[in-house]
Amino acid sequence: MKTWWDVTVQACKVFVLFVSFTVLFYCALLWVYEEYQNYHRYDVPEGSAVKVANMVHEEEKSWIERLVMFYHNGE
Repeated sequence: MKTWWDVTVQACKVFVLFVSFTVLFYCALLWVYEEYQNYHRYDVPEGSAVKVANMVHEEEKSWIERLVMFYHNGE
């Protein structure tokens, strides 16, 4: 049978491992956040980029027609 001292030492080991892995995971999340913080997704494209979508202004539809279009197209 284990004594209370052995149980306490094992609990401290588990606690230290848990805290160390939590800190490691937090640091990894901060590193990923910093990497993507400086990533500019909406920069002007370089080279021979082509605009692929035009906004078409349609007549104003009622909310029922828009709802039916949403269910039909999934957009």
